[in-house]
Amino acid sequence: MNFSKNKKYQFFFFLILSIFIIFNGGNSNLLIQFNFILASLFFLVCLRDKNYFLHLKYFVRKNLISLGFYSLFIFYLLFQIIPLPLNILKFLSVNKFHYINNLSSDIKTSALSLSPSDSFFQILHFLTILILVFILKMIFYSVSHKRRLFLFIAFIGFISSLFAVTLYLNGNPDILIFKNSFYKNSSTGFFINRTVFAVFLLFSLISCLELLKDSQVNVIYQKKDNFFLKIYIRLFLVFITIGIITSFSRIGNFLLIITILSYLLNEFFFTKQKKPFFILSIILIIIFDLMVLGLYFGASELIDRFYFLNEEILSLNNNDGNFKRFEIIKFSINQLSNYFIFGYGSGSYETMFQLNYANLHNKYANHAHSDLVEFLGEFGLIGFLFFLCSIFKFLTNKISYSFINCILFFYLITILMFDFSLHVPIIQIMFIIFLIISNRLSIRSH
Repeated sequence: MNFSKNKKYQFFFFLILSIFIIFNGGNSNLLIQFNFILASLFFLVCLRDKNYFLHLKYFVRKNLISLGFYSLFIFYLLFQIIPLPLNILKFLSVNKFHYINNLSSDIKTSALSLSPSDSFFQILHFLTILILVFILKMIFYSVSHKRRLFLFIAFIGFISSLFAVTLYLNGNPDILIFKNSFYKNSSTGFFINRTVFAVFLLFSLISCLELLKDSQVNVIYQKKDNFFLKIYIRLFLVFITIGIITSFSRIGNFLLIITILSYLLNEFFFTKQKKPFFILSIILIIIFDLMVLGLYFGASELIDRFYFLNEEILSLNNNDGNFKRFEIIKFSINQLSNYFIFGYGSGSYETMFQLNYANLHNKYANHAHSDLVEFLGEFGLIGFLFFLCSIFKFLTNKISYSFINCILFFYLITILMFDFSLHVPIIQIMFIIFLIISNRLSIRSH
């Protein structure tokens, strides 16, 4: 079988993305380093192609200001890990200065970041994000390319869910590098956290729904009916839905319901050209996937987890030393005033927590359970403003607010407020992929 040049490059990109996914979403310093090397090497290979280089050149020329602010953001993260004289550090970060003074009087310099090594690897990750944006703009530029990408994401979501549910039904044993014993009663698959797993599957869910909708458009406008593709996608949807349900992630299942209902309401009230097969598919998903399979695989346990939110809220006024989600968020908000301008360094939240609670022994928090609060604390006001300026053009562009992107923005707001999934590399990468390619997904856009 002869593959075109585009297919070869795209399939290699799919291989790299699969590696990111399978190895815990790149959620460790070692994996971040490995992912950076992979992405960089592939980017250099893509640059050798004249057409791809022209695509990149056009993208850079059109987004010079945004890329400039992103570069300032990267340089600011570098500034956070540069050792500074203590008299300057005292002016920029009083809290860090006091920590250093308490450690030893012999220390003459220290960085703004509470954990410079972790911050360094986060810089590599943000560079990887930029490289992936370049690669996406270079090799995915037509509707067929984007459809191929969606099919891959749907397929890898199916594989991830099949693997996770199989382990879940067998008691979640640890297998080689896959550590599932942290969540014995939830599906996690390739990921160490159930919410990260569920959020990842939501992107696969959107991919499946877009492919189903696109297949109906093909029937209407091109008189094509790819029957077997629709069967495969429907099978993928069943397993992806089961994976999200059995993760028992409150946020994941809440967003699952919101996504399905959004597609249904969009088809009924906002789409001019009705697609009967697609509407029936969504109704079938609601009846069979959500209700029947949901009840079979433990809807009662999921309801109990939502009810447990009441206990977490009530625990805000307790001082028993047992930290829960909202208590950690409250602590993280209180810490913002100590690092408001310059931040405590990307990837340094765990260090900041342990500095404030040194006597908790084996209890600690490595994330704030609110990505917005954690990002503000890590970057500080200056770094956060640089980042916002780098995406300002995208946020103010009307094209950015397509139907899919509106769903993604709802995901972003929910996760930013109540979870830490956006601190996991693969989740950031999935958001980048979808926000970039979803503006022209319709088959009629070209």
